[in-house]
Amino acid sequence: MAHAPAPAPRFLAPAQVAELLSISVDEVIALVLEGRLRGSQVGSPQRWRIEESSLRDYLSEQSEDARRMALWRQSQAASFPEVWGVSSVQGI
Repeated sequence: MAHAPAPAPRFLAPAQVAELLSISVDEVIALVLEGRLRGSQVGSPQRWRIEESSLRDYLSEQSEDARRMALWRQSQAASFPEVWGVSSVQGI
């Protein structure tokens, strides 16, 4: 049985990505140049295009970073009695 070809990657303009992330177009280009988003310059004149799958990966990464930061803050806010199960009240 023949496999169906993989769907062609979908690309977004930097302005579309900027709107979705609530950042500027310059910040989107900076994310591409830093390697945090996958993009390439295509056409004539060349214009940046960002892979949609790259945006999904970036958002997942940001979500995971936020989750880890929340866990870190919770661990920093916990008092030692809460962590070690020791009551702060005398005689208990």
